[in-house]
Amino acid sequence: MSQIRDNKLLQKIAIVIKELRDDKGVSQEEVYNDINIHIGRIETAKANLSVSTLSALCKYFKISLSEFHKKVETL
Repeated sequence: MSQIRDNKLLQKIAIVIKELRDDKGVSQEEVYNDINIHIGRIETAKANLSVSTLSALCKYFKISLSEFHKKVETL
């Protein structure tokens, strides 16, 4: 079974993740050190991230999944 890839959606997710990281004032390396998730490929929309990874990122940035999705939808 092949993976479905929505490039426009991944680009929107990338923008929101980068904004959240910038708002928190942390580098990609700090995120990796804190929660062991390499977000470089996520922020460049090269990774098709899992729901579990997205959930972990939302917890790290202290935002609910529904709030995250609202941010994505407004782009």
